[in-house]
Amino acid sequence: MANIPENLRYSKDHEWVKVDGDVATIGITDHAQSQLGDVVYVDLPRAGDRFASHEAFGSVESVKAVSEIFTPVAGEVVEVNDALNDTPEAVNNDSYGAAWMLKIKMDNPNEADGMLSAEEYEEYLNANA
Repeated sequence: MANIPENLRYSKDHEWVKVDGDVATIGITDHAQSQLGDVVYVDLPRAGDRFASHEAFGSVESVKAVSEIFTPVAGEVVEVNDALNDTPEAVNNDSYGAAWMLKIKMDNPNEADGMLSAEEYEEYLNANA
């Protein structure tokens, strides 16, 4: 079974969010990276870009496919993980740590509360296996 940390919130598009005040750190889940296979390129936005909830903010290219990544919360990008330009394989090796993708200052800090808990995300994965 995929690694699903308890301290994060999850989307049905397989992104995770870690909330710290009004800033959400976003990445893709262990399940998503395992479905993609070996990641070879990550396309991310720039700081200052704004996104609506559930809007595509970039893409992940693997040896199998190119997949869009969606922001589960609305807001302004305040930081991007530029290290992924040189080490996209971090998405496969540490999807919840070194491979975080961006930080967004949320328009509504409570928006992440409506996302799936770790238990709910695991149930969602099992139901859609």
